[in-house]
Amino acid sequence: MTDLGKRIKARRLALDLTQQAAAAKAGVGHRTWRRMEAEGKASIGDLVRAAIALRCDEGIVGLFPEMAANSMDDLLAQQRKATKSQRQRAGGTRP
Repeated sequence: MTDLGKRIKARRLALDLTQQAAAAKAGVGHRTWRRMEAEGKASIGDLVRAAIALRCDEGIVGLFPEMAANSMDDLLAQQRKATKSQRQRAGGTRP
């Protein structure tokens, strides 16, 4: 966890922000920000706000990707749907 705090601090310094400025930009208290950097501990909400303030939010959505399927039946249904949408019927008139 302290490694996370070190990375938050390094990113803040790279952006030339003080702890106070970073905390204000993230909408968290200065004390909360200090704890994030020192201990790597924060609520999920505070961590997300810090990521946004430090312009590191692009990967957050990727933390919880949608599952391809919950069961084999779901997977087969998805395959049928994909195959069905790929098929195209000949459009045109016959002589």
